[in-house]
Amino acid sequence: MHDRLFSRQFCIGGKWIDGDSGDYFNVSNPANSEIVGEVGNANLQVADWAIASAEKAQVFWKSKSGKQRSEILRNWYNRVMEALPDLAFILTKEQGKPLAEAEAEIRYAASFIEWFSEEAKRIYGDTMAHPSPTHRIITLKQPVGVVAAITPWNFPAAMVTRKLAPALAAGCTVVLKPSQHTPLTSLALAQLALEAGLNNGEINVVTSTHSGSIGEKLCTDKRIKKVSFTGSTEIGKRLMSMAAGTVKKLSLELGGNAPFLVFEDADLELAIQGAIASKYRNAGQTCVCTNRFIVHSSKARLFAQRLAEESKKLVLGNGLDQGVQLGPLINEEAVKKVEELVENAISLGAETVLPGKRVDSEHLLYQPVVLLNGNSSMQLAREEIFGPVSVIYSFETEVEAIEMANDTPYGLAAYLYTRDLNRFWRISEALEYGIVGINEGIISNEIGPFGGIKESGFGREGSKYGLDEYLIIKYLCLGNINT
Repeated sequence: MHDRLFSRQFCIGGKWIDGDSGDYFNVSNPANSEIVGEVGNANLQVADWAIASAEKAQVFWKSKSGKQRSEILRNWYNRVMEALPDLAFILTKEQGKPLAEAEAEIRYAASFIEWFSEEAKRIYGDTMAHPSPTHRIITLKQPVGVVAAITPWNFPAAMVTRKLAPALAAGCTVVLKPSQHTPLTSLALAQLALEAGLNNGEINVVTSTHSGSIGEKLCTDKRIKKVSFTGSTEIGKRLMSMAAGTVKKLSLELGGNAPFLVFEDADLELAIQGAIASKYRNAGQTCVCTNRFIVHSSKARLFAQRLAEESKKLVLGNGLDQGVQLGPLINEEAVKKVEELVENAISLGAETVLPGKRVDSEHLLYQPVVLLNGNSSMQLAREEIFGPVSVIYSFETEVEAIEMANDTPYGLAAYLYTRDLNRFWRISEALEYGIVGINEGIISNEIGPFGGIKESGFGREGSKYGLDEYLIIKYLCLGNINT
């Protein structure tokens, strides 16, 4: 482990600095409450320094060519890949997910840096015919300006690079506010960015437990031109309201309530594999985790039994221990929420197929739960579970399945399993979701456009579309041309 990747300071203006208050907070491992380290607890003054640094660096960074930015980002990517074991160790220590998952996340995070290092050279404008023969139209794409990125704890590496890489590729500088639960991974990535040449204030990292006041500062300061946020719908709405005062460009990746539809013609074992992959990634703590298994009535009980059999095989424990497949939930509040959701479902008629529970009062480990006979009156039918709890709902017809799947204000991810090509098209087009996995439980990669509709937010991350979120279109009208 390289000590340089552990920092307790703020990254501002290409340097590591302390705040003026001398305030710090501890970061702990959710698997055992061990203190992993301490980091600076930023106040509004520190946030102001970070914004000023980003604004100053914006002039320099946007003047670089796409090829120049591409080379620096590629250097960052190479350094991240070289540091993969150390980054994964830091991630697991502060977030809890199994080390194998942490390593996969670092690769996933690096893929966005690599992808957008290449896309930096492909920012194209257009020329268009004007209605008049003596005029011409040209469009340019230019960086929007200083970006504020606010990231969650469940993917502390990938959610950072999924925002920072396209912003930097487009020519924008960034102020990053990571989750207070997982700031160390962000700071380690920032150190590697500095070493790669992003050392003039292009990336500024502000760690803080004062999420409300720092978030308000980032959303209301006129120097910030764009806010990208991943988190709950409740907080997203609040940030959106605050950003309205200066009419900032926004990307919001918010809550989900993902349905997983299994039709009577589906390959059941393939569906079980996809269910395990989708449901238990990061112990169920992802915004695209399956929240509702909607299974044809002829297969619902068998599906529940097979899912329970496979869920029982998963090994719980400290993410650093060999063979562990399910790590802890993030904090005590998360465990209590899962317990309440399970109790509510059972009280309203859910049948327990696999009776999981909290391992003990000293740890945040929660065993997988499988419930049958879910219905829409249950709390977990409407809320994100964010834990290893699977609930099976049954349906009779395609129309009923679609209605059940769409009966939510959220619209991020959905999954469906069928062998019928015609049904695949019908259902995919009818589902009100930004992402649909067909016969596949893992849908995220750097090439596909990630994002939702309805109250799951707007904007896309990754893919060729992800760059547009950090660009503005300028229209040039050339007149009085002699032809």
